[in-house]
Amino acid sequence: MKLSQPLTLPSGHTLKNRIVKSAMSERLADDSGAPNLGHWRLYERWSRGGAALLITGNVMVDSGALGETGNVWLESAQDLPRFVDWATAARHDDTLGIVQLNHPGRQSPRTLTREPVAPSAVPVRMIKGAFAVPRALRSEEIEALIERFARSAALCMEAGFDGVQLHAAHGYLISQFLSPLTNLREDEWGGTPEKRRRFLLELVRAVRVAIGDKAILSVKLNSADFQRGGFDEEESLAVVRALDAEGIDLLEISGGTYESARMFDEPKSDRTQAREAFFLEYAEKVRQISQLPLLVTGGFRSAAGMNAALESGALDLVGMARPLASEPDLPARLLAGRATEAVQPKLSTGQKALDALVQGAWYQAQITRIAKGREPKPTLSRLVAFALYFSPKRAVRSLDA
Repeated sequence: MKLSQPLTLPSGHTLKNRIVKSAMSERLADDSGAPNLGHWRLYERWSRGGAALLITGNVMVDSGALGETGNVWLESAQDLPRFVDWATAARHDDTLGIVQLNHPGRQSPRTLTREPVAPSAVPVRMIKGAFAVPRALRSEEIEALIERFARSAALCMEAGFDGVQLHAAHGYLISQFLSPLTNLREDEWGGTPEKRRRFLLELVRAVRVAIGDKAILSVKLNSADFQRGGFDEEESLAVVRALDAEGIDLLEISGGTYESARMFDEPKSDRTQAREAFFLEYAEKVRQISQLPLLVTGGFRSAAGMNAALESGALDLVGMARPLASEPDLPARLLAGRATEAVQPKLSTGQKALDALVQGAWYQAQITRIAKGREPKPTLSRLVAFALYFSPKRAVRSLDA
């Protein structure tokens, strides 16, 4: 079974199997922005659950720019002691752990950031009033952000993690630079596809220097942002070629933004549905132009589907996120043959506009239960989860509901 075979990354790190816990926002931090006992419990559980690699939820590089309440941030060495404990919790049983570094750019709610920054002053077009119009970054501020990412990456290594992932998907800041819809600049940071990808490539170079050649450097990239006139597959594949030349260790494929949350949709083509993964057809195109170790996340539920995708050669690693919120030991059970597929709770409301939010709230509640030292609760009501989602502090106190 290929799912159980090890894989050695260009950095020299060997993953014990082909299953990766992909990033999910934990929303567990308090006002200090530091990881806490909840993070340690959660990641110790996942690290003993059989996956080869754990990717943390997004850790923000700027405490003044958060994507949601409960985000962790990492800015200086004074934050390190709790990160050391987090890294230790994530690395049991030969499991490796890397930190996903992020900046929300314009995707920071008005309640958290009154004046968000972005490549250009293009507002988020959803839920009127929820997001302030961003201010376009000055060139010197862009350079400072590159330094900020590199500093946070170096601190992650000092804490004991095995590497970092740059979140260049889902409409966050790096993704905003890549998209012609959100990057309207005509300077050295925009105006052509080559200039739009400059921010990402400069980040990759600066972070590589900061973490060294022996650490894992991963990038999470959109296959497309699924908006008319936006970042499309052709431009995405050009970015892949550039990342290939930079020699990163792992490329994770996803897609969508806040305005077009395709990363939570069911796959549309019959061919993709038959093989479970949301972005497998795009992965096949990537494989034709690059031999970068490739991680595909989204849609995988069965051992048979995962093995078939791996055997096809289109990808090297299978990413799972939400299934591990409700079944934290699922990788071990799949690998041992004690399970054949993930349990799929019935969470659909019948209203597509609500489904992504309700599903996210339900899985968030399971994460919080594990963080509190409890077991996931498959019977948890969608309504209870939905209510708790909008009050994470209450959720931490109330998950016996």
